[in-house]
Amino acid sequence: MSSAFIKEGEARHLKDVAPNLGALLLFLRIKNDGTVIRDEKIYHSEKYGRDIYEMSDGLVYALNNDNQWYIILD
Repeated sequence: MSSAFIKEGEARHLKDVAPNLGALLLFLRIKNDGTVIRDEKIYHSEKYGRDIYEMSDGLVYALNNDNQWYIILD
């Protein structure tokens, strides 16, 4: 069975969210009490050597080398 899809409430920590944008958006919506979070800007960062996801919640996310989401704190 594919782990690409998660059921609502299944992922409890950011690092447990499937490594795709849809799963991240669902996780953020659940964590923000149903408020829809959108991707504002997605780009590749030379500084971090990976794709960066700027979201409407004001935070910046990326996938680490283990395909786990994390927040970039600059």
